[in-house]
Parts: sequence; structure tokens; C-alpha cells
Amino acid sequence: MKKVLLLIIAFLNVFVTLAQDGVVFEAKVSKEKLGINERLLIEFTMNKDGDNFTPPSFEGFRVNSPQQSISQVYQNGKKSLSKTYSYILTPKARGKFTIKQATVEIEGKIFKTLPIKIEVTAAVEKPSDSKTADDIADDNLHLVAEVSKQSPFLNEAVSVVYKLYVSPNINVSDFRQLDNPKYNNFWSQDLPIKRWKIENGTYKGRSYRYVVLKRVVLYPQKTGKLSIEPLSLDVTVDVPTNRRDFFGGRIYTQTHKTVSAGNRTIRVKELPSGKPEGFSGAVGSFDFNVIPSKTDLKATESLQLKVEVNGKGNLKLFELPEINLPSSLEVYEPKFDANVSTNLTGTKGKVADNYTIVPQFRGKYPIPSVSFSYFDPKEEKYKTIKSQEILINVFEGPVGSGVTGAPISSPGFNKKAVVTAGNQFRFLKLNPNLQPVQKKDLFKSNLFYSLLLLPLLIIPIAIVVGKKKKLMEADVAGNRIKKANKLAKKYLSEAKKAIGKKELFYESLERALHNYLKAKLHIETSEFSKEKISDLLLSRKVSGETVTNFISLLESCELARYTPASEVTIQHDYNKAAEVISQIDKQIQ
Repeated sequence: MKKVLLLIIAFLNVFVTLAQDGVVFEAKVSKEKLGINERLLIEFTMNKDGDNFTPPSFEGFRVNSPQQSISQVYQNGKKSLSKTYSYILTPKARGKFTIKQATVEIEGKIFKTLPIKIEVTAAVEKPSDSKTADDIADDNLHLVAEVSKQSPFLNEAVSVVYKLYVSPNINVSDFRQLDNPKYNNFWSQDLPIKRWKIENGTYKGRSYRYVVLKRVVLYPQKTGKLSIEPLSLDVTVDVPTNRRDFFGGRIYTQTHKTVSAGNRTIRVKELPSGKPEGFSGAVGSFDFNVIPSKTDLKATESLQLKVEVNGKGNLKLFELPEINLPSSLEVYEPKFDANVSTNLTGTKGKVADNYTIVPQFRGKYPIPSVSFSYFDPKEEKYKTIKSQEILINVFEGPVGSGVTGAPISSPGFNKKAVVTAGNQFRFLKLNPNLQPVQKKDLFKSNLFYSLLLLPLLIIPIAIVVGKKKKLMEADVAGNRIKKANKLAKKYLSEAKKAIGKKELFYESLERALHNYLKAKLHIETSEFSKEKISDLLLSRKVSGETVTNFISLLESCELARYTPASEVTIQHDYNKAAEVISQIDKQIQ
């Protein structure tokens, strides 16, 4: 009884002191009794801004997600402030615990909260702890990796689409990639996403908005269980609270969540037995052709023979069949040519080996049939396509040994004298139709005096121009600045025209930044992540600050399409882009 009286007296003394100073500093908990499988919310609130806030030690609890929030409300012309420190506590064990005093310094005085007693019981069947910002974010934010096939064949295309699902109950203000998955034991092809598009969909029976963040096509290079590493993001989430502002609007609190798509496992099946002879690993649906550019020609003329595969499948991952040609044909190393594109269903297009063939002797040369074998995963069987036999007719030229349709002679044949046809000089023109030139006295003409005085005028002009050129060439730094500024204006001209239109401006700005790197570094930056672009610029001796500014601009272009942007912000981003391009052009090596 005495302890209770002492606590009441102490509380009254504190209350009187606070009332006198006009300061309120108190601690509130969501509940004083909870199960060990529940969580506890404790808030330390003050009505004036204070310094040196010191929370209690929270003995017996694990601390999760500390947050700080400040709100100002105008009521009857007066401003009032509320500053809150919030903590989510998880019990470590059952029992009775005391949350000790928190302290803060306000206007030079130290203020303390009252201790709070908490009882932790056995686990409850249905935890009823009030949901925190983290809880709400967990329930309404999901990163999902959608895999097109769970049991593909070896070298069969598998697509992975990473989607970020966001419930209408929360807002995502920003996110950044923490970890980019590595596709070990896969041949991978990223499908660039030029702009994010917000779409409506469902996830586990609930309505969500979602954005496709990344798309990749994989061709497994190993059989058995293969793991696809997760994509991880750090997401800034705005979560609504139960509080409202002066105008009745919902007050949001901000929290950071790390979301991951999780490891995905697929089982890759071995190709069936009975592989045809010459099978080189082609999997898909294909057509095969051997196409000569011509079949009738003279000796020492050339023809092109194309061995071509077109269709849909792992076009970049197998070898084309070789052709067997008569030894009397001179054949050069084939030139490989590929015209393929990749989408979510896989790679399609055509690949070809182009042979240059030069016959040396007259005759008929048969090119035998060529076979191409592949595995069709839809029908789950091997297929073989054979080309038609081709006959090359060399109708004019010297005769060699062992050629079809020509007399056989010893390998060392005699060289024949060159016989002229009698019209080898027919391109010479025998009647030139020349006209006589009229005689004029050059020394008495205006042309003579003009040519005489012209050097006297050109020499001083050349001296002046030469001096200016030397001065400009000596100014190395100035020339680089002028060149860099001119380059920036060139690439940003389209973006400058669209400054008044937000979406068009940021599309043009992003295209200008990628085109600049493409022209400067001779790379396709659309196939690169921001991390690879950053590494590439740093390797070319561009300063870290400049690289950071460049990546920041790319991120602004991606986010600005979905968030409001004022004309001031747009103009700032334009000026920043011009400055960054100039800096890179001056620093890059």
C-alpha cells in the first residue's frame, strides 16, 4: 500500500511540474499483457521538440523497427507540435518485465517518463497485436519471380519475370536493387525494360498493382535440380496511420522493407537417348537450307554457299553442320552471320555459315546432301532435315584432273598460253571530238591582274588565322570544355524541346544519356545494368562523384514517369545532365 501511495505522489509531482512548464513527455504501450508470440508497440511522445532523447534498455525484449515522426498542427491560429519515438518490441521470454524511464532534454531541463510494467504470457492461439508499419508493408508488398517452366529439357528456353506487387493500401515512393541474381549453369539473355508500366492484377486472390522489374530468358546447360538466385530490393514504403492532419487527410508513415523473390528451383530433364549422328545440341523448332548464290559460273569466279538454320530455339548454342566439297574447289573459312531476337518465349531468327568458293577448273562439281538434326521439345523427339544435292557447273576455264565431264590427266598439268580475243582494248575511245582553244592574251586580261594581287591579300589573312589557330590549339582545357559542351547540347537537344512535357522529357533524357555512352564507349548500354555502367565508367578514369550523378540521373528518368515533377525539377535535371555529360567527356580516358 505504501508503494502505491509513493507512486501516486511521484506521479502527481511530475504532472504538476509538467503542467507548470507546459511540457508533456509520456510513454504509451499498445497493451500491458501479451502472449510471447505477439508484439508490443511503445511510443514516447512530447509536445515540444527536445534533444538528447535516451530510450530505456528494454530488458527482456528484442527491439525492431525504431522510428521517429514529427507532426505540426495549426488550431485556432496556434501551432502545436507532436514528436514521437516508436519502437516495436518482441518478448524474449515469459514473465513480468518493467520498461524503465526514457529521458529527454527540453529547453534545458531533463524530463522522464514513468516506468511501465508488462506481463508476457504463454503463446496465444490468435495473436492480436496491433499492426505496425512493417506489418502492413509485409502484408501488402510482394516481389515474385514467375518461371515459365518447372521441368524443361536441357537447352530448352525458360523465362523468368520479376514482378513487384503493391496493394492499393500503401504507396511505394522509391526502391533500389540490392542484389542482382547470378544464373549459374544457365545461358542467360536479359530483356531490357525501357519504361516501367503500372498494371492491375491479382496475387493470391487479392487485387494489386504490379510493375515488371526484370525479364530474363534462360537456357539450362546442366541437367538435374538447378537453383535460380533471388532478386532483392530495398523499398521505401508509405504506410497510412490512424492519425489525420488538420484538414482531415490521412497521415502516412514511412518505412523501409527488404523484399526478395526467393530462390526458385527447376528440374532440368536429360535429352532422350537415340541422338542422331551429327547432333550438336540444337533444341527447338527449325528449318534447314543450303543455298548457293549461283550454280553456273566460270573458273576463278566466286560463289557464295550459305548453310542456314532458321526457326525458334537455342540458335546461339549449337554448331552448324559442315559441308564436304571436292578438293579441286578452293574454299575459304566460313563467315558466321546471325540475325536473331529474344522475347519471353525464347530466341528466334536465323544463323548461317557463308562459304566463299572459287573453282579453278572447268567441270561439274556435285555438293552432296547435308544433314541437320535437332530435338523438338514439344513433340519430345529428334528430327533430321537433309538438304538437296547441288551441282555446280563451271562452263569455262582450264581443265583439271578428276573433274566430272572433263578429260582425266596427270596431276601436273601444263600451263596453257593466254589467247587474246582481239577486242580487249574495246573500252578505248578512238574519236575524242576535241575542239580548238581560242587564243587570248592572258597578260592583258583582268584574270591576270586578279591572280597577281590575290596572294598579297591571302598572306596577311593566313597569318592572322594561323595565329588564332595556334592560340586555340594551345588552350587544351578550353578546347575540351567547348567540345564537351557542344556534345552535351547535341545529345540533349531533343530533351530540351520537351522540357514542358514531363513524360516526353524524361524519355528523351534517358535516351540521350544511353546514346551518349553508346557513341562514346561503343557499347549497347541498354543491355547493361546501372552497376555495369558504373563499373565501366570508373574503369575509364571517370570520378566517382560524376559516375554517381550519372546513375542518379538514370534513376530519376525511371522514377519521374510515375511521380509528380515540377518545371523547376525538370529544368534542374536538364542542367544536371548537360553538366554530367561535359564532366564525363573531359575525364574519360
